[in-house]
Amino acid sequence: MTHQPKQAAGFMVISMLVIGLIDNYIAVIARDVSLWQFQFIRTCMGLPLLMLVAYFGFGTLRPIRLWAVLLRNGFVALGMVFYFGSLAFMPIAQALAGLFTAPIFVLLISIFVFGEKVGALRIFAVLFGFAGIIVVLGPSETGLSWLNFVPLFGGLFYAMGSVATRKICADESTIVMLAGIFGIQGVFGIFMLCILAIFAPEVPAGSDGFLLRGFVWPETLTWWLIVVQAVGSLIGVGFLIRAYQSAEPSFVAVFEYSIFIFGPLFAYLLFGQTITLNQLIGIMMIAGAGSLIALRSQN
Repeated sequence: MTHQPKQAAGFMVISMLVIGLIDNYIAVIARDVSLWQFQFIRTCMGLPLLMLVAYFGFGTLRPIRLWAVLLRNGFVALGMVFYFGSLAFMPIAQALAGLFTAPIFVLLISIFVFGEKVGALRIFAVLFGFAGIIVVLGPSETGLSWLNFVPLFGGLFYAMGSVATRKICADESTIVMLAGIFGIQGVFGIFMLCILAIFAPEVPAGSDGFLLRGFVWPETLTWWLIVVQAVGSLIGVGFLIRAYQSAEPSFVAVFEYSIFIFGPLFAYLLFGQTITLNQLIGIMMIAGAGSLIALRSQN
């Protein structure tokens, strides 16, 4: 495919704008339904749309290697469980900071699992990025709890999915990859709903019950927000994939950090959500480390 950096940058910024908007509504959805029901319903909405896209000849739903697609999307689906789960309990800026530690974990996996040789500059970027994590998660008025570390697991599993994409899924179609992630999230969702129906744990009210709530009939607003999330995810991830197909990944990855502008901006405009100075500094450190890793990866 032709190298089109301006087009790729535009695709990525549009992708991050859409995702930065729709992910803010997870906290609203969490007040009414569980993470598992949200994922199951979103799958029921997303997969038929992908089938329709494939029917009209815009891709194929036939994987080259089914096991590779399942493995890669299993990692990503786990990462999204941690990321979406954290959105119910913390500001989106903090959740995004955890998820976007993925480039740091990708580099660490490349070094310790695949024996890749890296220079001093990328090692510095890793250390600088982890310093940023400490700043974001550092002591605050509310203290430090295990919930602060949840989005970091999202970043770890997302990184594992990114490595798998490059190593074993490079030739798979966009439609297959999207169907894989939606399908596995739906399986996670229905499995956990069955487990919760069997054990019937006590469920806290509101967002606190996001992980423990079983199947309920959502309010009308929640239905519409899940529709927006499903369609928006397809659009946002579609533009993201097109961005990586239009230019060198090391160039495109830098523009992915525009999510740190759009996510907190929409959080402020829609819900009056703000971030502390420490969180802002830590986010900038993580974004800087990830950008440096991406830029140096082309050498």
